[in-house]
Parts: sequence; C-alpha cells; structure tokens
Amino acid sequence: MCCASGKDVNPDSKTTSRAVFIGVCIVLMASTVYIVGESLRQETFDETIVKGRTKAAQTDPVISKEAGVLGYTKNALAIAEQPKAEEGSRTLSSFYQRRAYLGAPPKIPHSVNTDMSETGNSCLPCHEGGGFAEKFKAFAPMTPHPEMINCRQCHVPETETSPFRETTWKTVSPPRIKRSALPGSPPPVPHGLQMRENCLSCHGGTAAVDEIRSSHPERANCHQCHVALQDDTLWSRTSGKLD
Repeated sequence: MCCASGKDVNPDSKTTSRAVFIGVCIVLMASTVYIVGESLRQETFDETIVKGRTKAAQTDPVISKEAGVLGYTKNALAIAEQPKAEEGSRTLSSFYQRRAYLGAPPKIPHSVNTDMSETGNSCLPCHEGGGFAEKFKAFAPMTPHPEMINCRQCHVPETETSPFRETTWKTVSPPRIKRSALPGSPPPVPHGLQMRENCLSCHGGTAAVDEIRSSHPERANCHQCHVALQDDTLWSRTSGKLD
C-alpha cells in the first residue's frame, strides 16, 4: 500500500507501536500510583494516626493510653521476631525484686561504668527498642518511655542490700494475673498505665517476663481486647427495675 507521497505505510507496524506506547504508559502510571500509595499509606500509619491520637491525648486521658501503645507499633514486628527466651530467664519474682513496690522504677541490675552518663545517651542504645545487648551478653528490656532521657533520675544502681534502719514498711501485693472472665477471653489489665503506656515493653520480646509474655506482640493495638480492670467484684443483675 502506498500513500500520496510515495512511501509505504505498514498498518500492522503502526498498530504495534501504538500498543507498545500505551503499554509503557500503563506501566508508568501503575508504578507511580504504587509509589505514591505506599508513601501515603506509610504517612497515614506513622504520622496521621499516631500524631492525631497524640493530639487528642492532650484532652482525653483514655486516648492518651492508647496513643502510648500505637506510638510503638512500628517495633511490633521486630519484637515478634525476637527469639524465645530460655525458660526461667526472667520471672515475675525477679521482676518484683528489682522494685521497692508495685509500679516503682526498677533498679539498675548491672554495673554502671564511669563512661556511662546519667542520660539516655548511654541507656537508650540498649533499652529504647530492646534486643540483644552485646556488652552484657543479654537481652535488654525495652523502656516504655524513651522520651524521658534523664534515666538516672529514677533508675539507680543498688548500693545497699538492706535499709539504713529498720522500718515497718510492707510492700504492696502485686496484682493477680490471668483473670479472664471466660476460657480463652483476653485478660484485663490489672495495673495502672502511668509511665507504662507501651505494653510491649513488658509483655513483648525475649526480655519479657515468662508469665506475662504475649504470644502475639504483632497485634499492637492491645487495648482493643485488653481493658483496664475496673472492679474486682462481679457485676450482677438485681431486680431489673429502675429506681
């Protein structure tokens, strides 16, 4: 087939070139949509949700507790992949022995060298995200409040094994655990959440205590199933009539 100019035109070749052009455009568009979508999804997860809850937490104490958990969601998968600890490596008994009373800051169980400052610059490399601490050949527990970097204001090494003088102090009894209402139900949270908003710091990873280690740390929205224990007594229906 000839055109007016005398040059041959192949319809099949022209159609093929157009199909290739359209295919390349589709691939480029799909790649652009994927890249933009991933960036928006990451921003929505890491910034919009967490920042939104953090902003709401300024006026709502309930959301504040949830924001503490969700703020560490990015570490959940890494914590879930940590190897299982040896049986008896950390128990509730040793957990409470490092605290003067329930909820008290634990003492520092290892030596503190002169090159270790009193701020988070020395503590957070091991305790911010947990994991294996090569210096001490052990898994370090994760702090629930890494933003409070003046660590030695509350956490100090043990210098005495007995009180300076005899006292009548009796420590507070720890809360009972595994108090699910039904077999298989999620247990309630038996303690306060002040300074302990990040559940995974105690319940996730190799350094977690044996009796309270979570089997599913990757489900980072803990308060969706586990709620604070409001009352030790069982609710019961009385007459069913409104007063």
